[in-house]
Amino acid sequence: MPHRKNLRINPDRLWDSLMEMARIGPGIAGGNNRQTLTDADSEGRALFQKWCTDAGCVMGVDSMGNMFATRPGTDETALPVYMGSHLDTQPTGGKYDGVLGVLGGLEAIRTLNDLNVKTKHPIVLTNWTNEEGTRFAPAMLSSGVFAGKHTQDWAYARQDADGKTFGDELKRIGWVGDEAVGTRKMHAMFELHIEQGPILEAEQKDIGVVTHGQGLRWIECTFVGKESHTGSTPMKMRKNAGRGLALITELVHAIAMRNQPNAVGAIGHIDVYPNSRNIIPGKVVCTVDMRSHLLDTLNEMVAEFNEMAPQLCKEIDVEFSSKIVGQFDPPAFDKDCVSAVRNAANALGYSHMDIISGAGHDACWINDVAPTAMIMCPCVDGLSHNEAEEISKEWAAAGTDVLLHAVLETAQIIA
Repeated sequence: MPHRKNLRINPDRLWDSLMEMARIGPGIAGGNNRQTLTDADSEGRALFQKWCTDAGCVMGVDSMGNMFATRPGTDETALPVYMGSHLDTQPTGGKYDGVLGVLGGLEAIRTLNDLNVKTKHPIVLTNWTNEEGTRFAPAMLSSGVFAGKHTQDWAYARQDADGKTFGDELKRIGWVGDEAVGTRKMHAMFELHIEQGPILEAEQKDIGVVTHGQGLRWIECTFVGKESHTGSTPMKMRKNAGRGLALITELVHAIAMRNQPNAVGAIGHIDVYPNSRNIIPGKVVCTVDMRSHLLDTLNEMVAEFNEMAPQLCKEIDVEFSSKIVGQFDPPAFDKDCVSAVRNAANALGYSHMDIISGAGHDACWINDVAPTAMIMCPCVDGLSHNEAEEISKEWAAAGTDVLLHAVLETAQIIA
């Protein structure tokens, strides 16, 4: 076996795997539309399972459809070291968001097989179901059930825009496993992911050592006014739900700006009813997304929103209501796992910096039940959740090399 510092993955094989997976559920502009529990998701899962089986792994699937490919260790009593991410995408998603973490983990296992490297701890590669939350809210649904944040019954009852439930669709595509969700025990968990932001590229760093994640609150807001003709309704007699949306959009922006540089906020999802050119909106439903890596700041932002939003809508005679539809507190990742990532970057000679994850990830939930850390690589212009999302083969290889070495430090190589 070569000296550990010389262990490197096969960049071409990794890239070929990424491109082959991207052929499943293609988008319309070069990316992917492989939303969770669709036929395309099932096809991607089948390919992933084949690759894992070909690599000598044993596949397990739990009742939330989470997939676990196990490479045995030499000590049957040692808890496994996990790695992985997700294969589902946004409706107009990229080829790398989540997928790099799964297929990078597969490439790490293939590399260990090539070099006949044995580890004390088993290594398990995971594909978490419904990380994106775009079809069935909230995001990170199945890792949330695994970590005890949601019940399985509640998760099964989540509905998509067509009224189809998560449980029914999981059964339809044939990926309900026989394992009870959340029963697996972990020695540690590592997730490789693209940054989904512009910092690493701007700073010309190969690797982001993720020390914290941002906490998140998704607030679903409903504005109720009165549908009426845009041409014949006097301005002073209008109850315009769309105007309520406009006021709240500016409120969210103002709150986030008052908490710089430690917070962000925006409205992403909007449904307008009846959504006709010549009808004043009678109802609007939107989702506010607020995030910060500081829990006190996040809670203060939400409190200010809850105080101000109803007042602003009352002033324009529009009814306002809201509810939390997704949330998690800011995670601080395990110091030993973070050190393993940093040690790997140093040993391999990759430039790196500490970074806070601006997006939510499955690792954020798993961090509550096992020592966890994340590795990030740059993406072009920080663009993600977009079909134009792009990374380089070199960035993918560097991130996967660091994943390999962080996992090996934790799983313990057997000489």
